[in-house]
Amino acid sequence: MPHLFSPLELGSIAIPNRVVMAPCTRCRAHPGGVPHALNARYYAQRASAGLLISEATQISQQGQGYRNTPGIFTPEQIAGWRLVTTAVHAAGGRIFCQLWHVGRVSHNAYQPGGGPPVSSSPAPKTGQCTLPDGSKSAYPVPHALTIPEIRGVLADYRHASRCALDAGFDGVELHGANGYLLDQFLRDGVNARTDEYGGGIAARARFHLEAAQALVDVWGPGRVGVRLSPSGSFGDMRDSDPRGTFGHLVAAFDALPLAYLHIMEIMAADLKPGPEQAVADQPIPVDFFKPLTRHPVITNSGFTFDKGNDYIRRGHADAIAYGVAYIANPDLVERFRAVADGHRDIPLNVPDPKTYYWHGAGPMESGYTDYPTLASLQADNPSRAVVRA
Repeated sequence: MPHLFSPLELGSIAIPNRVVMAPCTRCRAHPGGVPHALNARYYAQRASAGLLISEATQISQQGQGYRNTPGIFTPEQIAGWRLVTTAVHAAGGRIFCQLWHVGRVSHNAYQPGGGPPVSSSPAPKTGQCTLPDGSKSAYPVPHALTIPEIRGVLADYRHASRCALDAGFDGVELHGANGYLLDQFLRDGVNARTDEYGGGIAARARFHLEAAQALVDVWGPGRVGVRLSPSGSFGDMRDSDPRGTFGHLVAAFDALPLAYLHIMEIMAADLKPGPEQAVADQPIPVDFFKPLTRHPVITNSGFTFDKGNDYIRRGHADAIAYGVAYIANPDLVERFRAVADGHRDIPLNVPDPKTYYWHGAGPMESGYTDYPTLASLQADNPSRAVVRA
């Protein structure tokens, strides 16, 4: 019976365990969206994961919507990411780059030439955007991409994919979740188009499928994953028929030689009543999608060691991605191994939400690379149970 420490084939990638590091935005890139040595240390610390998925990484300047996030479209960014991939591989790990375009979750201040952000339709996101200087502003009305402009974004995905290959990644993950550009095309709560990218489910799913195909064109079979959030409402996302919409898309991905589908369970923040939370009121468990696809399924959101093992044993998913737990526990695999060996009292470091993101003040390593490992804690307190490496 498979469990968290069973090996797994994800497309063309063999992973030694099923503990995956989820993509976690940490806002610690240098100016110009360039990764650096501290980022390399952060990822290498976590290289015992079966697979590392990088933080969301914008495919172009147009794709950025947050401060200090990395890109993967310039020579300097490629060189920075090469520091990361080299460090991860030296530590025995495997890493995919998550490719990201935020769409309307941006502001003119981030956009090339100061133009508006883009989306499927001219419908702005509610709330306020944090600008590069730290001030706040309402999200502007986005520009609805024309069909030639959609072709340009697909070219950006293809270019970023080639850059990730040049940077030494083992594969790429298409960020199709969490209210960002591809999600804005998929769901009818945002997409009001009437052309071949709007209207029925098949038309709204088209951009997802074309973007995934662009990545496969670069990487070949078994090196491209896709992330989806069918129960998520982040970014004001809604859909009138989420099971029909996401069920169609998941099944349609079978036509592509993907490495995996990364399908999120509902997040705790989405469990809120009210008409604006229509998607979250009817959460879709990941096991709804498992029979619809031939691809391995990774799932994510609020998993513990026991819940992760249970999902794998029940066949709900093939691997489990951990986010917040990996922020605070670089040796999460080793801690989980100790639990599997019967040491049920093994603690997890408590994450500090104030240091999830870096805003330009204080040490960049604080809450990033300075969480202790269990081995270091045991060195300070030898009475603790010994963890098996």
